[in-house]
Amino acid sequence: MRAPRRWEARERPDAAVAPVALGTVVDPVIVVERLTKRFDYQVAVDSLSFSVPAGQIVGFLGPNGAGKSTTLRMLTGMLQPNGGRATICGFDLLTETLEVKRHVGFVPESGAVFESLTGLEYLEMVAALYGIAPEPARARIEQFISFFDLGFQTLTDKLLGAYSKGMRRKVVITAALLHNPPVVFFDEPLDGLDANAAVGFKALIQTLAREGKTIIYSSHILDVVERVCDRVLIIDKGKLLLDGAPHQLVAEHNAENLERLFTQITGGTELERRAEDFAKTFRS
Repeated sequence: MRAPRRWEARERPDAAVAPVALGTVVDPVIVVERLTKRFDYQVAVDSLSFSVPAGQIVGFLGPNGAGKSTTLRMLTGMLQPNGGRATICGFDLLTETLEVKRHVGFVPESGAVFESLTGLEYLEMVAALYGIAPEPARARIEQFISFFDLGFQTLTDKLLGAYSKGMRRKVVITAALLHNPPVVFFDEPLDGLDANAAVGFKALIQTLAREGKTIIYSSHILDVVERVCDRVLIIDKGKLLLDGAPHQLVAEHNAENLERLFTQITGGTELERRAEDFAKTFRS
């Protein structure tokens, strides 16, 4: 596979990404080639390969233990792969790890934060780590908390350890987007968000994609994935099973919807049968 071109904005991770016109042929922003991760004798990710262009929202799906979070942790430089290679915005994951981290935002499933800091202290620390000057950092923070309907007083007077799960999630999403990265990885981003915040988040990622950002969105909420994602990758046991537009995959496999397709190819139908058998024990 031909190596993707280097983006002109690589020296400025803060630079905005220009939208890509429909039908324009561009080099992929994310390239994954036979990426592999083992933990002792267990293979978590098994020779995984795919590529993603700018401006695409990709749903990254799989059952628990399929290797989704492990893959995202490798692509953000948090885990060292045992084999294969990957590039983000033309930077090699293994040899240019710091550049990769400058060009990505990551919302992990754990939503971990420094609980002894206030929300503002945490976000200002993240901004400083990315080299964002205090004044523009404060302006961006205020913009995000306004979007998420977080009171500024809460951000300044309350330690993160006292935040609700949903409030923490909003802070973590803000932290991931502060430096305006061209690539954003979301691992179960709706976990803990209320209905209004979830609607706002879905609109946000669609807006980011229209601006040319590449979004990898890992979630178990398949009806949301089907509505907002341009494409889905379904993995199981670390291997890629399906790759394509949701409506096309659903049609090709004669499935009712993405959720039904997912259960068909990952063994979920067997779990449904077992659940029905279990329920019968209460009818006798």
